[in-house]
Amino acid sequence: MSTVALFAQLKLRLLAGNLRGDLQRKLGFIFTLVSAAGLAALGFFLMSLLRLAPPDIAASLVIMAFTFFLVSWMIVPLLAFGLDDTLDPAKLSLFPLRTGTLAIGLFTASVTGVWPAAMLIVTFGALVGLASNLGGWLLGVPAVLVQFALCVVTSRVITTSLSSALRTRRGRDVLAVAALLVVVLAQLPNLLMNSGFDNPTAMLHQLAGVLRWTPPGMLAHAIDDGGLAGLGEVVFVALLVAGLAWLWIKALGRALVTPDVSTQAASVRRESGLIDRFVPDGPLAAVVTKELKYIRREPRFRVGWFSTIIVTVILSISLSNTSEGGPGGGVPILLTCVGALMIALQSGNAFGIDGRSLWMNAVAFGSERGLATDLAGRHLANALVAVPLLAVIAVATGLFTGHPAMILPAVLTGWGALGLGLGVGSVTSVVLPYTVPERMNAFSGAAPGQGGQAFASAMGATAGIALLTLPFVVPLLFGLLWVSVAAPFYGLLAEVLGRRLAAKIGFARMPELLAAVSKPT
Repeated sequence: MSTVALFAQLKLRLLAGNLRGDLQRKLGFIFTLVSAAGLAALGFFLMSLLRLAPPDIAASLVIMAFTFFLVSWMIVPLLAFGLDDTLDPAKLSLFPLRTGTLAIGLFTASVTGVWPAAMLIVTFGALVGLASNLGGWLLGVPAVLVQFALCVVTSRVITTSLSSALRTRRGRDVLAVAALLVVVLAQLPNLLMNSGFDNPTAMLHQLAGVLRWTPPGMLAHAIDDGGLAGLGEVVFVALLVAGLAWLWIKALGRALVTPDVSTQAASVRRESGLIDRFVPDGPLAAVVTKELKYIRREPRFRVGWFSTIIVTVILSISLSNTSEGGPGGGVPILLTCVGALMIALQSGNAFGIDGRSLWMNAVAFGSERGLATDLAGRHLANALVAVPLLAVIAVATGLFTGHPAMILPAVLTGWGALGLGLGVGSVTSVVLPYTVPERMNAFSGAAPGQGGQAFASAMGATAGIALLTLPFVVPLLFGLLWVSVAAPFYGLLAEVLGRRLAAKIGFARMPELLAAVSKPT
């Protein structure tokens, strides 16, 4: 059996293995399959509709789409590092294969699956929408295949070259920050249009004119051109893909023999124990100390905190530019509540980060009060970071939007929303718990097959927090600022009641809770 057929069969067997798991894995696989098929059909249809657009606009849109596909393939595999075994060369170092043969097998595994097939179908839709003559159709097929190969090989060069760094905590932290910066940069076109660039067609042609000379732009132009110039562009990009494949093989060979820096011994520092100075020694102080270490060391928490800041900044700029006559006075309140909601959603699966080690906590609980104390420690640790952060967000948005008088109501409202979120999150943590994958990736949310459960938990928590905040958010938006004084007390009451309810439910179903957060990943 050839290498291509062998690796394709192995990948298909891995995909089919999801159908032999429990019901949640089966539903997750079906959901992924339906989503990929729907995206492929919708993308192909939208790309095909470009034939009805003016030729210059269609060509510019295809250039932008091809560039977006390449950038996505460069970024998304980095975010999935640690979840897909075909991305990490260390997982394959013991295979008795030559580097070139292994690279061919990895390429085959990379293009085998529902999402690569969906992307290829969408790319062929660009051929239907852009090709205007026989030459375009003849060049379009190899151009689409070369574009697909360019995306796959480029992504593998990047992930293989950075694999050693991505296995370290510092490397994952840098990746998390870089990914958030990419999200901010992706908002630049929207911000520019809201800032007075009211001619989107001109801006589209300007961007496409710059990207026209990139490899994806050349392939899109080749489909549109259909002549000798287009043939030369396809050949040039194909040679470029071959060069990138050579670099990938070299990087793969180097990665297979390079020691893993993540296995090197680390120094152990003695902690000063600042929490013990303010919280009496006992279970509460121990939980707070542990959670603060998680917040400081775990990349997932950093992603959550940075996302809160970035989203509020983007929304503040966007609302300031789109509102005629300036943003309203309720914008600082609204943005601070959004920040509180995003922070609180991190506690919607409080026990998932502990995983199998939760059994040690469960042994120490002994009663509902013990579980309530554990939840109180987690909430206190979150509040130590979130309370000053929400104050900073309220001050920044109040000054930026030109409503400094709304800073104090925004701060009080944000603190109230945070309390509500922690109370609701403690309930969802025991009602809809799920396993958080191993800490290799900062963007992984749930173990395979539990994506639907994680989605239901997040949506339920969001709906619960939104409904509970209405009693004081709506009056504030209508100018009744005195209501903000009661918001923190209202939030604190919701946190206490939610924590006690979660302790009552969670202690009664502790075996189910342990099983839910300890599933293999």
